[in-house]
Amino acid sequence: MSGKRLIAAALAVAILQIGFLSWIIAGRAAILRNGQEVLLKVEPVDPRDLLRGDYVVLGYEISNIPVKLIANIPEGKQSSDEQSLVVRVKKGIDGYWHPETAWLDAAPVPTGTDEVDIVGRIGPGWDLRESATTTVSPYYGIERFYLPEGEGQAIQNDMRVRPFGVKVAVTKNGKAQIKALMDGDTMLFEEPLY
Repeated sequence: MSGKRLIAAALAVAILQIGFLSWIIAGRAAILRNGQEVLLKVEPVDPRDLLRGDYVVLGYEISNIPVKLIANIPEGKQSSDEQSLVVRVKKGIDGYWHPETAWLDAAPVPTGTDEVDIVGRIGPGWDLRESATTTVSPYYGIERFYLPEGEGQAIQNDMRVRPFGVKVAVTKNGKAQIKALMDGDTMLFEEPLY
């Protein structure tokens, strides 16, 4: 291969890589800029990753969905497959959004003006037999929030004594991105668009 062709091929690969990364970043920014804002109450799980720095693993009320809230479990189905779970949340009088109902794969009816659907994934093997204690734990992609170095432990300790929340931007198709970490009404950290 001649030098000019090698340079042209390398340039084409570089342009493709830059274009792909730009597409990912622009997609995330579009969610943060245009998504419906939802405030979810959080509780910490772990404040540190040795390779990535301080972070808080976040659990939400929507992190454990009672099976009795899932409206479309096929009759006789006893365990889940790898599939989507759509959780419809509604703003409560406390300012936080709470789960109202859920569906496997897709919501059969559009949301009302005061409702938002958040789409998560559940793995195979969750018990779908309805009982008072049976829950499924979907993954939404909003379970970690990275913090500046040295901030994780203090925030985790504060979360144990007073309520914290996360502002989440949600697209019309249910994809969620963390927008900001809130200490009551005070915004502690906001995610940059880019």
